[in-house]
Parts: sequence; structure tokens; C-alpha cells
Amino acid sequence: MRIRQVAVVGALLGLLGVPAHAEARDISRDVLAENDGWAWADGGTTGGSAADDAHVYTVTDRAGLVRALDGGSDTPKIIKIAGTIDANTDDDGDRLDCADYATDGYRTKKYLAAYDPRTWGSAKPSGPQEEARQASAARQAERVVLPVGSNTTIVGLGSKAVLKGGSLQVKDADNVIIRNLELRDAYDCFPVWQPNNGGLGDWKTAYDTLWLNGATHVWVDHVTASDKGHPDEKEPTYFGRNYLRHDGLLDITGGSDLVTVSWSRFADHDKAMLIGNGDTVTGDRGRLRVTLHHNEFESVVQRAPRVRFGQVHLYNNRYVVPEDAHDYRYSVGVSTESAVFAENNAFHTPGHIEVADLVKSWNGTALHATGTLFNGYPVDLLTIYNAYNSGSERDLTADVGWTPTLHTKIDSADAADREVARGAGAGRTP
Repeated sequence: MRIRQVAVVGALLGLLGVPAHAEARDISRDVLAENDGWAWADGGTTGGSAADDAHVYTVTDRAGLVRALDGGSDTPKIIKIAGTIDANTDDDGDRLDCADYATDGYRTKKYLAAYDPRTWGSAKPSGPQEEARQASAARQAERVVLPVGSNTTIVGLGSKAVLKGGSLQVKDADNVIIRNLELRDAYDCFPVWQPNNGGLGDWKTAYDTLWLNGATHVWVDHVTASDKGHPDEKEPTYFGRNYLRHDGLLDITGGSDLVTVSWSRFADHDKAMLIGNGDTVTGDRGRLRVTLHHNEFESVVQRAPRVRFGQVHLYNNRYVVPEDAHDYRYSVGVSTESAVFAENNAFHTPGHIEVADLVKSWNGTALHATGTLFNGYPVDLLTIYNAYNSGSERDLTADVGWTPTLHTKIDSADAADREVARGAGAGRTP
């Protein structure tokens, strides 16, 4: 279907989850409010608000979205997504599955037979099946990788706007806004086996639902990101490891800077959010400044977030660990030279999870944590963590070397917990 540069009104509003009697507020030219986190620094974040009428698009399929994104151009643009867009479709809109991408003789069974550690050993995969995997993966990437350029606003219309199977990638771009959109199931058809990863080997996947790489001035608001449709926990086990199909929900790497993530929901996923992608990437020093506020992390195993180097303000967020969470690892990861300032966050967990389990440290030394609620009770997260891990991990200090000044009103953890439960995620934009 072609791009329609028109307002969506009347009957279409009903299809998008907006009552016929309601007048939906147009949020497409909204800019980040004053002092709303790090993305307000150094000039603020305005996205595509300056776009002329010729660069305001309403899209309903992958082909229209690709045309509107214009290869990641820097031209100011506003892209409104209506209904569900499936990235795994051809130019005619027909659905593509993994078999359609497979080429050069790639087959999962052949790949597994070729690189079984019992016969292949611990060397990096090479040869015909790995080459076929790479060629197949490249074919999928042509469809699902969607580059977002500078001066762009992407918004979902109504309460049912979904991008399925795609990976929005903001690479080396500045001034981007993404709001009111469900990002679902960035499914990798062709994971690669890495024999030496973590000592036991592991499967590595290619796509984040949203990836900021060298991006600056980015506001992510009222987004819902999940593995809905293909949870990794239901995938098989090969070589003793879960055959992962998803990477991060929102990864912020490659020296990205000045980012605000607000009123969003991250759910049903393993590694949700990575800020800083390597202990040796010292070029990230002074960057990776991120604000996370009024977000919900539900059924997330780890990385909510995990931080390297960055100055991260983490306030008024809600964490929900389900009763049947047998694989929960941690929520806040404190890694090399990170400086996390956490205020008034609320955690809900089952009985087998302790307060000290909420934090994990890898070479990290600092975590400021005040106003924390744990299953409705106030706790001193840092003191409990240090006491529990005494002798096994270095103590964390509350002095992170900075104090946030760019933020909206910070509510009590109890009040924020209720508000986030009601208002976070796509379809709930005020």
C-alpha cells in the first residue's frame, strides 16, 4: 500500500483503537519537555517536529515504512504507524518465514551436525554451513533492519500500532523521537554458535527490537517491547544451551549519549537493556548518559538495565518478577565504571528472590540507591547488597560522582508504582 500523507480520522480511528466519539490528540509534533532527563541537555530533543507537510507520512505496511524512512536520511520527517506492520514481508506484502530466507543449502540440522562441539571442538564455526548461515542471515537482515535517521519522529496511531519482527536501528543519528508503538518479536532465523562464549558456549542473535548505536538526543516514550509470539524459553536446547532467537529489547551502545526512556514497558524477555557494550570500550567514557523513568520491567530475566561507563538516572520505575520465575538473575547490573543513580523504584518479586538478588556487579564500584520499595516495604538496597555479598564481591559505594539535575517530578516509589502500572506502555500516551 502506498504512503498516505493524510490525517487519520473517522472510521480509521475506530480500527486503531480510538473510540469514534473521541478526538485523538496528535502527538506527532511533540518535543521533549524541559528538563525531562538527559535527552533535554545540549539543545533538547525535537525529532521530526520541524518536518514540512510533504514529509509527514502515515504508513500501514513495511513497504510504506521503508519509503518513509528514506534509507535513514536526515531530512526532518514524521512517520505515523497505523495498525500492524510485519517486517518479515516481501515487497508485495506477502509473509516471509525463515525457510524463505535460507539459501546456499543452509539447514538447521546440517548446521548443528557440522558444529557439534563433540566433533567440531571449540573452534569458531567456519566452512560451508557457516557461510550458508551468513548468506541466509544477510537475506533476512535486508528485510528486518530498519535504519532511522536524524530529525525523525516515529509515532503509533491509536492503541494498536505494532511493528512486528523488525529491528529499528538508530545508528550515528541525532535528534530522534519514538513514541506510542509496540515493538514485538525481533526474531533471528539464523543464530550463530559461539563455542567460547561464557566458557560453555552460547547462541548469539542479531537483532534488538530497538538499537541505539552512536545515537544522540533520543527520546523513547510509551513504547512496549517484548518477544510476544516467540518466547525464547520455548525454544529448544542445542549443545546444552537455549537456542536464543532474540537479542536486546533496547540496547544503547556505541557511544550513544543523551537519551531519555520514559513511560515504556519491557516484558517477557531475557536480556532487556544493555547500556555500553564492552568493558574495554573506553571511548564510552563521558557518554552513555541515559535517564530511565516511569518504565515497567515485567518478566525480564536480566539487564534492566546493565550499565558500563554511563551516568544513568534510574527513577520511579516498576519491576515485576512473576511467581514462576525460575531463571531470574538480577535487575540492575553495575559494570565497569558505571555510575547509576537510582531513586524511588519499586520491585515486586516472589518469595525465593531476596533484596540482594536485585543487583549484580561486574567490576562495578558504585551505586546510589535510595527510596527503594521491595514487595511494599522500604529497604536500603545498597546496605543489604553489600552485607549479602560480603566476601564474594567487592562492596559498592553510594558515591557515584554525580547528582542528577535533569528530571521531572520524582514521586515516591509507592505512588510511581501505581502510576506506572496504569500508564506505561504503548496505547497509553496522555
